[in-house]
Amino acid sequence: MTFKEFADGFRRFDYNNPDFENMGSWPLGIKLLMLVILAGLIVFGFYWFAIKDSYVQLERETAREPNLKEEYQLKAFRVANLDSLKAQLVEMEDSFGALLSQLPDETEMPGLLDDISTTGTQSGLEIDRVTPNSDVVREFYIETPIAIQVRGTYHEMGTFVSAMSAIPRIITLHDFTMTAANRQRRGNANVEMESPLSMTISARTYRYNPGGAR
Repeated sequence: MTFKEFADGFRRFDYNNPDFENMGSWPLGIKLLMLVILAGLIVFGFYWFAIKDSYVQLERETAREPNLKEEYQLKAFRVANLDSLKAQLVEMEDSFGALLSQLPDETEMPGLLDDISTTGTQSGLEIDRVTPNSDVVREFYIETPIAIQVRGTYHEMGTFVSAMSAIPRIITLHDFTMTAANRQRRGNANVEMESPLSMTISARTYRYNPGGAR
């Protein structure tokens, strides 16, 4: 078949009324064209129904690759340092237990108040009051404010504040107020004497809240 005969087949073909029942009589060029179209439809259908979803899944998994690599590196690091991490965990548990031992429970509160009063007396102060207030419940601990009012000299109060850190329980000091010192004359000797200062300070002590970690 020459190229002219092949092209004439396209010109002679009745595109308006193709005879599908007698496709064998179609010109060779039309047959080849229909074969190409049919093959294209088959390839397209195979891609659309069988491969397209796989490409989408492949792109989704490819996007996860950096995160998976980072997670793998993190887990590999943890495995390589597992013994070290276990040792750190034991150390943290010991430290946590030591901190908990410094938190008084309710039954120790009277003894703690006595310690505060004794510390003030040993510092040379006169104790007006050491009064615990209502508990404040936090997430992992219970905070008990303690109102303290003492009288003495400025030096004695400084000694008291410093000595509070030696009490073997956790106590923090907050919001103190101090009255101004007055001057008095002793007898006829014209000697000035400093009268005691009055200081009010808020202390806070803490105890473990066993229900807070739930």
